[in-house]
Amino acid sequence: MILLTGATGTVGGLVAGRLRGRVPLRLLTRRPDRARELAGPQVEPVGGDFDDPVSLRRALTGVTSALLVTANPLTHAHDEHFLAAAREVGVRHVVKLSALAVADPDATDLITRWQRGNERLLRDSGLSWTLLRPRAFMTNTLGWSISVRAEGVVRAACGDAVNATVDPRDIADAAALTLLEPGAHAGREYPLTGPEAISAVRQTEILGELLQRPLRFEELPESEARRRLLVRYPAPIAEALAESAARGRAGAKAQVDPTVPELLGRPAGGYRRWARDHLAAFRA
Repeated sequence: MILLTGATGTVGGLVAGRLRGRVPLRLLTRRPDRARELAGPQVEPVGGDFDDPVSLRRALTGVTSALLVTANPLTHAHDEHFLAAAREVGVRHVVKLSALAVADPDATDLITRWQRGNERLLRDSGLSWTLLRPRAFMTNTLGWSISVRAEGVVRAACGDAVNATVDPRDIADAAALTLLEPGAHAGREYPLTGPEAISAVRQTEILGELLQRPLRFEELPESEARRRLLVRYPAPIAEALAESAARGRAGAKAQVDPTVPELLGRPAGGYRRWARDHLAAFRA
């Protein structure tokens, strides 16, 4: 039995689709009704909460491998609770979704420190583990879809900064592989990037080419970008994201890593392919 956290999120849902029908699967979510579309033979949505250790022990009982996706940089308790429950009920292997910034000693923002701490908790847990460290998701550009549809405009900061963004489908393939073959991937740290470092300006050009309509990129001043972050996130998280953006402007996210093709035995997916497959989101 494999358990997935984050099954209603970007990566977890893709992993569920890859494992459904291959192994007995349990999907941990606070709202099991939201995972109904992922259900099927040998797929069991279960209710649970990272703040409720009893629910975690119940969900993890009988599980051999688990995907751990946590999303609150203001606490390590979620990882602590999950790993304690996993250890208590006999889970053997945990695949953790982390971030590639943890490997950069110059990355000291709150979110990166949180991920480093969570990785340390997993290493010290006594469980077998695999770490997946992706660069920024290509799906982040779905945040442009409303302005693209309505105005033909992309507004973003750091438009010329390049980032080796990764297709979440490649992350999901890596997660499924490491969950199905834990012995072959125990103790491994996998950096996951796309095949090229690409800027927001170039992504905008690609979307325009595929849509066959002119799109305009408008650079957001740093002050406006920070204001928008503060509207969406608590101040400590907004500040961490601003620090991360500054590192991106300095070129810290440009390196392309060969792990995805080596691990999956095929090329990593590029932004043009991802955009073509998700073009409906950007069409007027």
